[in-house]
Amino acid sequence: MRIPKIKIPKKYLKIGAWVLGVFLVVCMALGAVAYSKREALLKKMVAKAIAKADKDYDLEVKIGSAGFTGLSTVKMTNISVVPKDRDTLSNIGELSVGVKLFPLIFGKVKLSEVKLNNGFVSVVLKDSTTNIDFILKRKKKDSTQTNRKANLPEIASNILNQVLYKIPDDMDVKNMVFKLNDHDTAKLSFATTATIDGGDLKSTIDVNNNESTWHVDGYVNPGSKELRFMAYADGKKLELPYLNNKLHAKISFDTLQTELKNAKYSGDDYKISGSWSVKNMLINQPRIASNDIIIQSAKLDADILVGPNYVALDSTSTAYLKNAQIHPFVKYTLGKNKIYELKLNAEEQDAQGVLDAFPQGLFESLEGLKVHGKIKYNLNFYLDTKIPDSVRFSSTLTPVDFKIVQWGKTNLQKINSPFVYTPYEYGKPMRNITIGPSNPNFTPLSSISKNFINAVLTAEDPSFFTHNGFVEESIRKSIAVNFKEKKFKRGGSTISMQLVKNVYLSRQKTLARKAEEILIVWLIEHNHLVSKQRMLEVYFNIMELGQNIYGIGEASRYYFGKQPADLTIGDGLFLASIVPKPKASMYKFMADGSLKPYMFNYFRFMGNIMARRGLVASDTSGYGFYNVRLREGLRQYLAPDTAVIDTTAFDDDEDGLPPIIVQDKNKSLFDRIFGGGSKKDTSSKQITSPADTGKTKKQLRQERREERRRQKELEKAQQ
Repeated sequence: MRIPKIKIPKKYLKIGAWVLGVFLVVCMALGAVAYSKREALLKKMVAKAIAKADKDYDLEVKIGSAGFTGLSTVKMTNISVVPKDRDTLSNIGELSVGVKLFPLIFGKVKLSEVKLNNGFVSVVLKDSTTNIDFILKRKKKDSTQTNRKANLPEIASNILNQVLYKIPDDMDVKNMVFKLNDHDTAKLSFATTATIDGGDLKSTIDVNNNESTWHVDGYVNPGSKELRFMAYADGKKLELPYLNNKLHAKISFDTLQTELKNAKYSGDDYKISGSWSVKNMLINQPRIASNDIIIQSAKLDADILVGPNYVALDSTSTAYLKNAQIHPFVKYTLGKNKIYELKLNAEEQDAQGVLDAFPQGLFESLEGLKVHGKIKYNLNFYLDTKIPDSVRFSSTLTPVDFKIVQWGKTNLQKINSPFVYTPYEYGKPMRNITIGPSNPNFTPLSSISKNFINAVLTAEDPSFFTHNGFVEESIRKSIAVNFKEKKFKRGGSTISMQLVKNVYLSRQKTLARKAEEILIVWLIEHNHLVSKQRMLEVYFNIMELGQNIYGIGEASRYYFGKQPADLTIGDGLFLASIVPKPKASMYKFMADGSLKPYMFNYFRFMGNIMARRGLVASDTSGYGFYNVRLREGLRQYLAPDTAVIDTTAFDDDEDGLPPIIVQDKNKSLFDRIFGGGSKKDTSSKQITSPADTGKTKKQLRQERREERRRQKELEKAQQ
């Protein structure tokens, strides 16, 4: 089918040509007028900017000269910026800035070129003030001007665009120095030269007068929202001692790369796609690990979503450690009740590849371990801060044809045979204890009273024989409690975890050790390397049950002069009650060797639980509470009945201090639940003042000296 041609009359063509011609003439005339007036307009704009800086930010801005050097390029000299009553922030000798004309029609300022010679930016920190705190002042002022609900996607888009618009097509920076003066105790300087030519970025940064030389190279294409940067140092790792000192850590790496791939709206969300990668990153931080951790190769391909009221790392993201990979999902929802979400999904992959991907130095006891098969992992965490008790938590590591081929540094089956255990107190080794028949205090599981076994399992780990090393419900409750208390108040450790922590690992409290503990528990439980009966037997023979008292054999003889097989239900409940704070054990007794009255509630509470589970007969008289008696030889070392102990002094803390007696009625959480008295808490170092007791300072000092003497005698008796 042939489409007929449409003929436009010549008179309309002439009219169109005349209109276009007139428009061009008008534009040229306006352009000529604007060109002739541009110097005046520039001066007016500069004056307005200086006035605004003074009014809104208390900044004194001075410009020696400003003028056009081309159609759209402005050159300025001798620029200084000084905040009111602060040190000079910036001084620039010469600056030329060119803008693109077409975006100006739409009110957007995009830089075409930047040339800078001889300048500095100096940030000075003094006490509680800085010479950049004017930024915070302006933000505070702006935040009170509107009650309009923030549109996070729009804010994210605007911020990113503003950053991109400020990246010129061409740039030449020479002798630009960035300085930081931190309370005159630490000074930093970065002398920088940088160029952008056709999108290629090259820069050299002299750190602290030849301390090291950094490079940041890459490619920039702001119009397409594409950026690539790589940072590295000449002849050494890239590190910054100043930052390391601030973080009380050592952090360095060979190369660090980042890339912005795209940024655009996806429905109501603003989606930013990019990646970050690092090579041979070294981390040494006491809270993480006691030694160097080396991450040989790590990368994150990330899709970040900014929604109307949330920010999220989308599940389409992938994190890589060598050849291992995992898909993370992290979401933070703002509002009256903040919501935290975390999901990790590692698809089925080679188990040895995952093991090899762990950073060097992270799991010392597993170094050299060889495995066969595959594993997959899933974690789900959800916390609504308004209803923390509804927190959701699940974690599953699933083996597929998994088996251990070769032991690493540590044989995880070593506890199946006699071995030597070394307990630590306050970070120091106490003594070597043989866990086996050659030790007269070693007690086989079959020779331990069921009263003790049932009491400890009920208190510490009721599902020990049915779980696989972890109890998700216990961990979930711990998260809720710790969040509400705003500190670590409750743990979720099982007996399996406590055993692994004490037998296989150092006593240093680090994140690496906790992660290693979890992994070893999983390896032992899922591969049935040690039977439940043997695990429990070892646990009962190494558990701390008093000052330098380890194992049920030592404890039963020390407190009651009995064999472990002869312990009554009352004895068992008492010993179970001291497991969380064993060093406080002696302070639960009255001077005559009987238990203090507030302990009755604990006996009744735990006894009723055991009765409901069929572990003991129901008993309204306190499940042996009144029959518990400390052996007579120890009663001389007991504190006076009037002395009440703040048992927070006996928390299990390797860096803690020996227990301190206080003479008031403040009690620990245990005492507040199962006993009376004031609910006001005190620290472990707090001692009641004379005004609170009616005693003189001299009397209090004498009591403390007497208690220290009694404690020393007690320790000698134990030895």
